[in-house]
Amino acid sequence: MLVFGTQIHLVTFIFIVLEFCMFIFQVFYYLFRPQDKSRLWYLILLFLFQFYNISGGLFPDPRIQISIATQEMIAYGSGFLMASYFPFYFYMAFDLKSLRWHALFGVPLFLMLPYLIFFVIVYAINHELNVDVRFGMIAPLIYAMVLIWVMYRGIRKKFIENRDKNKYIEEIAMYFAVVPWASLTFFGVVEESQLLEVLVTNTGIVVITILFIRKSIRNARFEYQLLQNINVNRDQTEEFQQNCERYGLTKTEIQVVEMLYQGLANKEIADKMFISKETVKKHIYNIFRKADVKNRSSLIHILLKRCL
Repeated sequence: MLVFGTQIHLVTFIFIVLEFCMFIFQVFYYLFRPQDKSRLWYLILLFLFQFYNISGGLFPDPRIQISIATQEMIAYGSGFLMASYFPFYFYMAFDLKSLRWHALFGVPLFLMLPYLIFFVIVYAINHELNVDVRFGMIAPLIYAMVLIWVMYRGIRKKFIENRDKNKYIEEIAMYFAVVPWASLTFFGVVEESQLLEVLVTNTGIVVITILFIRKSIRNARFEYQLLQNINVNRDQTEEFQQNCERYGLTKTEIQVVEMLYQGLANKEIADKMFISKETVKKHIYNIFRKADVKNRSSLIHILLKRCL
Protein backbone atom coordinates (compact mmCIF):
# COMPACT_ATOMS: atom_id res chain seq x y z
CA MET A 1 0.00 0.00 0.00
CA LEU A 2 1.48 3.30 -1.15
CA VAL A 3 0.81 6.70 0.42
CA PHE A 4 0.05 10.11 -1.07
CA GLY A 5 0.38 8.83 -4.64
CA THR A 6 4.13 8.23 -4.23
CA GLN A 7 6.32 5.13 -4.31
CA ILE A 8 6.59 5.16 -0.50
CA HIS A 9 5.08 2.10 1.18
CA LEU A 10 2.82 2.62 4.20
CA VAL A 11 5.29 0.83 6.51
CA THR A 12 8.12 3.04 5.21
CA PHE A 13 6.00 6.11 5.90
CA ILE A 14 5.32 4.94 9.46
CA PHE A 15 9.05 4.50 10.09
CA ILE A 16 9.71 7.95 8.61
CA VAL A 17 7.17 9.59 10.91
CA LEU A 18 8.40 7.76 14.03
CA GLU A 19 12.05 8.52 13.32
CA PHE A 20 11.23 12.15 12.55
CA CYS A 21 9.51 12.50 15.94
CA MET A 22 12.52 10.92 17.65
CA PHE A 23 14.83 13.23 15.72
CA ILE A 24 12.98 16.41 16.76
CA PHE A 25 12.86 15.30 20.41
CA GLN A 26 16.58 14.47 20.44
CA VAL A 27 17.46 17.78 18.75
CA PHE A 28 15.82 19.75 21.58
CA TYR A 29 17.54 17.55 24.16
CA TYR A 30 20.90 18.04 22.45
CA LEU A 31 20.44 21.83 22.32
CA PHE A 32 19.82 21.70 26.06
CA ARG A 33 23.02 19.68 26.61
CA PRO A 34 25.35 20.24 23.63
CA GLN A 35 28.27 18.65 25.49
CA ASP A 36 26.60 15.24 25.08
CA LYS A 37 28.50 14.08 21.98
CA SER A 38 26.97 10.60 21.97
CA ARG A 39 23.59 12.24 21.35
CA LEU A 40 25.09 14.14 18.41
CA TRP A 41 26.31 10.89 16.81
CA TYR A 42 22.82 9.43 17.36
CA LEU A 43 21.18 12.49 15.75
CA ILE A 44 23.33 12.08 12.65
CA LEU A 45 22.35 8.40 12.55
CA LEU A 46 18.66 9.27 12.71
CA PHE A 47 19.05 11.90 10.00
CA LEU A 48 20.79 9.46 7.66
CA PHE A 49 18.09 6.85 8.24
CA GLN A 50 15.46 9.46 7.38
CA PHE A 51 17.32 10.32 4.18
CA TYR A 52 17.71 6.62 3.35
CA ASN A 53 14.03 5.80 3.91
CA ILE A 54 12.72 8.83 2.02
CA SER A 55 15.04 8.59 -1.00
CA GLY A 56 14.75 4.79 -1.16
CA GLY A 57 10.98 5.04 -0.95
CA LEU A 58 10.49 7.86 -3.45
CA PHE A 59 13.06 6.98 -6.13
CA PRO A 60 12.95 6.11 -8.93
CA ASP A 61 9.71 7.81 -9.98
CA PRO A 62 9.31 9.14 -13.56
CA ARG A 63 6.75 11.70 -12.33
CA ILE A 64 9.41 13.54 -10.32
CA GLN A 65 11.14 16.34 -12.22
CA ILE A 66 14.58 14.78 -11.76
CA SER A 67 16.26 12.47 -14.23
CA ILE A 68 15.96 8.76 -13.46
CA ALA A 69 19.76 8.46 -13.46
CA THR A 70 20.07 11.17 -10.80
CA GLN A 71 17.30 9.58 -8.74
CA GLU A 72 19.11 6.22 -8.83
CA MET A 73 22.38 7.87 -7.80
CA ILE A 74 20.68 9.55 -4.84
CA ALA A 75 18.83 6.39 -3.79
CA TYR A 76 21.94 4.19 -3.88
CA GLY A 77 24.03 7.01 -2.42
CA SER A 78 21.79 7.24 0.65
CA GLY A 79 22.28 3.50 1.22
CA PHE A 80 26.05 3.72 0.87
CA LEU A 81 26.15 6.77 3.14
CA MET A 82 24.08 4.98 5.76
CA ALA A 83 26.27 1.88 5.57
CA SER A 84 29.43 3.99 5.78
CA TYR A 85 28.30 5.78 8.93
CA PHE A 86 27.55 2.66 10.95
CA PRO A 87 31.21 1.76 11.70
CA PHE A 88 31.95 5.40 12.63
CA TYR A 89 28.90 5.49 14.91
CA PHE A 90 29.88 2.32 16.75
CA TYR A 91 33.48 3.57 16.99
CA MET A 92 32.48 6.92 18.52
CA ALA A 93 29.29 6.13 20.47
CA PHE A 94 30.39 2.77 21.92
CA ASP A 95 34.13 3.46 22.00
CA LEU A 96 35.05 0.41 19.90
CA LYS A 97 38.69 1.31 19.26
CA SER A 98 39.17 -1.66 16.94
CA LEU A 99 36.97 0.13 14.38
CA ARG A 100 39.10 3.27 14.18
CA TRP A 101 40.99 2.34 11.01
CA HIS A 102 37.84 1.07 9.30
CA ALA A 103 35.78 4.12 10.28
CA LEU A 104 38.39 6.62 9.10
CA PHE A 105 40.05 4.84 6.16
CA GLY A 106 38.48 1.48 5.31
CA VAL A 107 34.96 2.79 4.74
CA PRO A 108 35.97 5.61 2.33
CA LEU A 109 38.21 3.18 0.42
CA PHE A 110 35.95 0.11 0.15
CA LEU A 111 32.46 1.63 0.31
CA MET A 112 32.40 5.25 -0.82
CA LEU A 113 35.01 4.87 -3.56
CA PRO A 114 33.18 1.99 -5.33
CA TYR A 115 29.98 4.03 -5.16
CA LEU A 116 31.62 7.06 -6.80
CA ILE A 117 33.24 4.90 -9.49
CA PHE A 118 30.37 2.59 -10.46
CA PHE A 119 27.18 4.39 -9.40
CA VAL A 120 28.18 7.91 -10.37
CA ILE A 121 30.95 7.99 -12.97
CA VAL A 122 30.38 4.69 -14.84
CA TYR A 123 26.57 4.87 -14.53
CA ALA A 124 26.58 8.42 -15.90
CA ILE A 125 28.44 7.10 -18.94
CA ASN A 126 26.72 3.80 -19.76
CA HIS A 127 23.30 4.19 -18.01
CA GLU A 128 23.24 0.42 -17.37
CA LEU A 129 22.39 0.18 -13.70
CA ASN A 130 22.13 -3.62 -13.60
CA VAL A 131 25.68 -4.00 -14.89
CA ASP A 132 27.03 -1.32 -12.54
CA VAL A 133 25.30 -2.92 -9.55
CA ARG A 134 26.73 -6.32 -10.45
CA PHE A 135 30.32 -5.06 -10.42
CA GLY A 136 29.99 -2.09 -8.08
CA MET A 137 28.68 -4.13 -5.16
CA ILE A 138 31.41 -6.78 -5.13
CA ALA A 139 33.89 -4.89 -2.94
CA PRO A 140 31.24 -3.35 -0.61
CA LEU A 141 29.55 -6.72 -0.07
CA ILE A 142 32.84 -8.45 0.81
CA TYR A 143 33.96 -5.55 2.97
CA ALA A 144 30.60 -5.52 4.79
CA MET A 145 31.22 -9.12 5.84
CA VAL A 146 34.71 -8.19 7.04
CA LEU A 147 33.33 -5.27 9.04
CA ILE A 148 30.63 -7.43 10.60
CA TRP A 149 33.35 -9.74 11.90
CA VAL A 150 35.53 -6.85 13.11
CA MET A 151 32.58 -5.19 14.84
CA TYR A 152 31.57 -8.49 16.43
CA ARG A 153 35.08 -9.02 17.81
CA GLY A 154 35.26 -5.41 19.01
CA ILE A 155 31.95 -5.68 20.85
CA ARG A 156 32.89 -9.05 22.32
CA LYS A 157 36.31 -7.85 23.48
CA LYS A 158 34.86 -4.77 25.15
CA PHE A 159 32.35 -6.69 27.21
CA ILE A 160 34.87 -9.38 28.15
CA GLU A 161 37.25 -6.71 29.47
CA ASN A 162 34.45 -5.03 31.41
CA ARG A 163 32.59 -8.14 32.44
CA ASP A 164 29.28 -7.33 34.08
CA LYS A 165 26.32 -9.69 34.13
CA ASN A 166 23.98 -6.70 33.76
CA LYS A 167 25.56 -5.96 30.37
CA TYR A 168 24.73 -9.26 28.71
CA ILE A 169 21.46 -7.78 27.47
CA GLU A 170 23.24 -4.76 26.02
CA GLU A 171 25.83 -6.99 24.36
CA ILE A 172 23.16 -9.14 22.68
CA ALA A 173 21.23 -6.03 21.64
CA MET A 174 24.34 -4.60 19.99
CA TYR A 175 24.74 -7.81 17.98
CA PHE A 176 21.17 -7.44 16.73
CA ALA A 177 21.88 -3.80 15.87
CA VAL A 178 24.93 -4.76 13.81
CA VAL A 179 23.40 -7.60 11.77
CA PRO A 180 20.82 -5.47 9.85
CA TRP A 181 23.67 -3.18 8.84
CA ALA A 182 25.05 -5.90 6.55
CA SER A 183 21.70 -6.12 4.78
CA LEU A 184 22.20 -2.64 3.30
CA THR A 185 24.77 -4.03 0.85
CA PHE A 186 22.74 -7.23 0.36
CA PHE A 187 19.65 -5.32 -0.75
CA GLY A 188 21.83 -3.34 -3.12
CA VAL A 189 22.52 -6.58 -5.00
CA VAL A 190 19.19 -8.37 -4.61
CA GLU A 191 16.11 -6.43 -5.67
CA GLU A 192 13.49 -7.19 -3.03
CA SER A 193 10.23 -5.47 -2.12
CA GLN A 194 10.44 -2.13 -0.38
CA LEU A 195 8.47 -3.54 2.56
CA LEU A 196 10.99 -6.31 3.29
CA GLU A 197 13.96 -3.98 2.83
CA VAL A 198 12.54 -1.33 5.18
CA LEU A 199 11.58 -3.85 7.86
CA VAL A 200 15.04 -5.43 7.89
CA THR A 201 17.17 -2.30 7.62
CA ASN A 202 15.16 -0.32 10.17
CA THR A 203 15.46 -3.09 12.76
CA GLY A 204 18.96 -1.83 13.49
CA ILE A 205 17.86 1.74 14.27
CA VAL A 206 15.09 0.42 16.54
CA VAL A 207 17.58 -1.66 18.53
CA ILE A 208 20.10 1.19 18.66
CA THR A 209 17.36 3.55 19.86
CA ILE A 210 16.51 1.18 22.69
CA LEU A 211 20.21 0.96 23.57
CA PHE A 212 20.60 4.72 23.44
CA ILE A 213 17.55 5.42 25.61
CA ARG A 214 18.68 2.80 28.11
CA LYS A 215 22.15 4.31 28.24
CA SER A 216 20.74 7.85 28.62
CA ILE A 217 18.51 6.80 31.52
CA ARG A 218 21.42 5.05 33.24
CA ASN A 219 23.67 8.11 32.84
CA ALA A 220 20.92 10.45 34.07
CA ARG A 221 20.40 8.35 37.21
CA PHE A 222 24.15 8.21 37.78
CA GLU A 223 24.49 11.99 37.45
CA TYR A 224 21.60 12.53 39.84
CA GLN A 225 23.18 10.26 42.45
CA LEU A 226 26.48 12.06 42.10
CA LEU A 227 24.86 15.45 42.47
CA GLN A 228 23.28 14.26 45.71
CA ASN A 229 26.79 13.71 47.04
CA ILE A 230 28.25 17.06 46.01
CA ASN A 231 28.35 18.40 49.57
CA VAL A 232 31.24 16.25 50.68
CA ASN A 233 33.11 16.76 53.94
CA ARG A 234 36.71 17.92 54.35
CA ASP A 235 38.19 14.40 54.20
CA GLN A 236 36.34 13.69 50.98
CA THR A 237 37.51 17.01 49.57
CA GLU A 238 41.10 16.03 50.31
CA GLU A 239 40.61 12.74 48.49
CA PHE A 240 39.07 14.64 45.58
CA GLN A 241 42.12 16.90 45.45
CA GLN A 242 44.38 13.85 45.49
CA ASN A 243 42.47 12.33 42.57
CA CYS A 244 42.81 15.58 40.63
CA GLU A 245 46.53 15.65 41.29
CA ARG A 246 46.80 12.00 40.32
CA TYR A 247 45.54 12.89 36.84
CA GLY A 248 47.78 15.96 36.66
CA LEU A 249 45.02 18.59 36.68
CA THR A 250 46.15 22.17 37.15
CA LYS A 251 44.56 24.54 39.69
CA THR A 252 42.59 26.23 36.94
CA GLU A 253 41.37 22.88 35.63
CA ILE A 254 40.34 21.81 39.14
CA GLN A 255 38.35 25.03 39.44
CA VAL A 256 36.62 24.22 36.15
CA VAL A 257 35.88 20.69 37.37
CA GLU A 258 34.29 22.01 40.56
CA MET A 259 31.95 24.18 38.48
CA LEU A 260 31.15 21.24 36.23
CA TYR A 261 30.04 19.38 39.37
CA GLN A 262 27.64 22.23 40.08
CA GLY A 263 26.03 21.69 36.70
CA LEU A 264 27.15 25.01 35.26
CA ALA A 265 27.20 25.45 31.49
CA ASN A 266 30.34 26.52 29.67
CA LYS A 267 29.15 30.13 29.35
CA GLU A 268 28.36 30.32 33.08
CA ILE A 269 31.82 28.97 33.91
CA ALA A 270 33.37 31.54 31.55
CA ASP A 271 31.46 34.38 33.23
CA LYS A 272 32.48 33.29 36.71
CA MET A 273 36.14 32.88 35.78
CA PHE A 274 36.24 35.98 33.54
CA ILE A 275 37.54 34.02 30.56
CA SER A 276 36.14 33.27 27.12
CA LYS A 277 33.82 30.38 26.39
CA GLU A 278 36.42 28.94 23.98
CA THR A 279 39.01 28.94 26.75
CA VAL A 280 36.61 26.96 28.94
CA LYS A 281 36.11 24.44 26.14
CA LYS A 282 39.88 24.10 25.84
CA HIS A 283 40.22 23.48 29.60
CA ILE A 284 37.46 20.83 29.46
CA TYR A 285 39.13 19.15 26.49
CA ASN A 286 42.44 18.98 28.37
CA ILE A 287 40.69 17.64 31.49
CA PHE A 288 38.93 14.90 29.50
CA ARG A 289 42.21 14.01 27.77
CA LYS A 290 44.16 13.73 31.04
CA ALA A 291 41.44 11.69 32.73
CA ASP A 292 40.84 9.62 29.55
CA VAL A 293 37.08 10.21 29.57
CA LYS A 294 34.59 11.40 26.98
CA ASN A 295 31.88 13.13 29.03
CA ARG A 296 31.15 14.84 32.32
CA SER A 297 29.51 11.82 33.90
CA SER A 298 32.60 9.69 33.44
CA LEU A 299 34.81 12.51 34.75
CA ILE A 300 32.73 12.87 37.90
CA HIS A 301 32.78 9.11 38.41
CA ILE A 302 36.57 8.92 38.13
CA LEU A 303 37.33 11.83 40.43
CA LEU A 304 34.75 10.95 43.07
CA LYS A 305 34.75 7.15 42.98
CA ARG A 306 37.12 6.93 45.99
CA CYS A 307 35.07 9.52 47.85
CA LEU A 308 31.77 7.81 47.38
